[in-house]
Amino acid sequence: MPNQQAIQIWGAGTTRTFRPVWTAEELNLDYDLVPIGPRTGETQTPEFTRLNPKQKIPALVDGDLTLSESVAMCRYLIGRYGDASTLLIPADIETRAREDEWVCYCYGELDETSLYVMRRHGDLKGIYGEAPNSLLAARDYANKHLKVVSDHLEDKKHLVGNRFGLADIILISCLDWAINYGFELSAPLMRYRERIIQRDAYKAAYGANYSQQP
Repeated sequence: MPNQQAIQIWGAGTTRTFRPVWTAEELNLDYDLVPIGPRTGETQTPEFTRLNPKQKIPALVDGDLTLSESVAMCRYLIGRYGDASTLLIPADIETRAREDEWVCYCYGELDETSLYVMRRHGDLKGIYGEAPNSLLAARDYANKHLKVVSDHLEDKKHLVGNRFGLADIILISCLDWAINYGFELSAPLMRYRERIIQRDAYKAAYGANYSQQP
């Protein structure tokens, strides 16, 4: 097993960097946060490029292993160090498939296809250009899929198996992002979010990730 002291998480201040930091906090891991930003020039340095040739954050280093992509980093930490008393660790193929379904859905439909489109043509319009129609379409698309999640959570405390797990980490990170962009969440989503953000690990990760925003 890799030495926990060797874990480094590179990046801070974004939704995607928040996810592995939160996962590490849930698992009570010792880690060093290296709070570089996505557009500060720090991802272009030779040191970081050797870690991640994609020149994007987040990146994770654990011993000889280096990973990028927030979902992969979270899944690795849970798989390597996970404690079933804290996080949902699928015990069968069916539960793993349901977890993967929700992780892929939240990341694909809420993060990449809607919220990040809004970021590109809103916060980063100086780089990617203004596209008001894309902004409106992305907002409508996000609302459509937030309703799907809301309906699922109408009578549930968690996305999968009534246990807190990776799918919840991905969804909550997207809900925080949506709130920041002025979305009005439904009552089921608000109840769900308010309950989960009371977790000590969430609070610690939020402070670590966003207080060190470059």
